[in-house]
Amino acid sequence: MASDVIVIGAGVAGLTSAIVLAERGREVEVWTCSPPSETTSALAGGLWWPYRIEPREAVGRWALRSLAVMTGLAGRPAETGVRLVGGTHAGLAPAELGAWAAGVPGLRAVQADRLPRGYDRGVHACVPLLDMATHLAYLQRRLAAAGGSVVVRPVSSLSQPARAARLVVNCAGLGARHLVPDPSVHPVRGQLVVVEDPGIDEWFTVVTDGRADPLYVLPQPYGVVLGGTAGEHVWDRTPSPCTAQAIIGRCSRVFPRLGQARVLAHRVGLRPARPRVRLEAERLPCGTRVVHNYGHGGAGITVSWGCALEAADLAEG
Repeated sequence: MASDVIVIGAGVAGLTSAIVLAERGREVEVWTCSPPSETTSALAGGLWWPYRIEPREAVGRWALRSLAVMTGLAGRPAETGVRLVGGTHAGLAPAELGAWAAGVPGLRAVQADRLPRGYDRGVHACVPLLDMATHLAYLQRRLAAAGGSVVVRPVSSLSQPARAARLVVNCAGLGARHLVPDPSVHPVRGQLVVVEDPGIDEWFTVVTDGRADPLYVLPQPYGVVLGGTAGEHVWDRTPSPCTAQAIIGRCSRVFPRLGQARVLAHRVGLRPARPRVRLEAERLPCGTRVVHNYGHGGAGITVSWGCALEAADLAEG
């Protein structure tokens, strides 16, 4: 066997899983069909917040473990791409968020008179907001420092890495649909617009119950990310001009200055959704142990370190 561990996928789930294993002394190689800068993770808005992901109890545990790691990384934002930024999530009270909310320092209710028109409740919190280009580059450097490597090598079946390593960690995201195969994995299309920052210093989100598209405004060092959409089972990655205008319109009703901001970029990503995250180990017929870590939906960043730590524990089981 050429390697001790092969991790499939170089998005945030794959890189964090590889780092945890490498820093525990394992020899790790990441196989990926695209470099980290071209993964779905690179297109993400970057806000830590549990969104479109189940099961709820486990998600809360993974999210809070990730929050602890990212809070440490936020002390070096230029290096890691992680900042702690205050913001408001409108449309829910703290009690409606789930048990994880009690673990977020300073999370508090916001009264209707402090919210934009149309919202009667909300919460305010200071949580990680990641510049994903900088963060993915940091993760690559950290993996290399631990002795791991990233290889652009497409994988068509689990038997390929299973022949080359003692342990395989499957972080293939949407690719798991065909790789495993797992037909329950499906895309949830998200379109974003990046505009010049007219002076937005806090994030703002409204996540609906599925009857309407989500709304989010995320100030990043490179501009303000405006979103978004949640198209179930939609594979098209082409930005829609009409959708972009609708996104800008919804966001500018909350922050009117955004309506005149110059558009810098359009992005479309496919969230790797599944009814429940698959985080478990199995033994392939050839005898190789596989740890599955995929199906994170719209919260891959939020649970990345928590899932990576649990995946590493499963690898040692």
